[in-house]
Amino acid sequence: MKTNSRQGSAAFTLIELMAVITIIVILAGLVVGGLGYVSEKQATSKAKVQIGLLSKALEEYKLDNGTYPPTGNFATPTTVNSGTNGNSSLLYKALFSDGALDATKTIKIYLSDLDPLSSKQGWTTTTASKIVDPWGNEYLYRTAKGVPPATGATPVNSNCQNPDFDLWSAGKDSRSNADLKHKDGRDDIRNF
Repeated sequence: MKTNSRQGSAAFTLIELMAVITIIVILAGLVVGGLGYVSEKQATSKAKVQIGLLSKALEEYKLDNGTYPPTGNFATPTTVNSGTNGNSSLLYKALFSDGALDATKTIKIYLSDLDPLSSKQGWTTTTASKIVDPWGNEYLYRTAKGVPPATGATPVNSNCQNPDFDLWSAGKDSRSNADLKHKDGRDDIRNF
């Protein structure tokens, strides 16, 4: 006959349960923090790709028209906050909507990814004709000449970094600064 030498039932102690819960909380914190980091890196990479696509479309536009799309009255302020007109609506019109909206014209669509109905990039919407970055802010654009000479206006963008055009995203904080060392310009994604 066998006798059981254990008197009580088998169970976990309170210390063992606390240790397991602590380990689970630490692991969950690491996963959530890692997902935020990966998400931010993905948005930055997406903005770089979009700036590359827009730059290529702008070069094609210049080949066909002799000049880059005009930048209107965006006079390159030192600091740009969200809500500032970054001329992305002018870019949208020049690179996509001129050719898409008027069937009588034979104007080329320079970037078909700007179509709000079929784009998988998610950088335009059907309600607003603006090009937005992964954080929902307008892309900022300026040319070295500002307004084309045909209008007779004086150039407004004399501090363009590139000899041709500047195109950039203000980044996650929605603020930009011309000085790369300024805190508002550190997270900007630029073509210059």
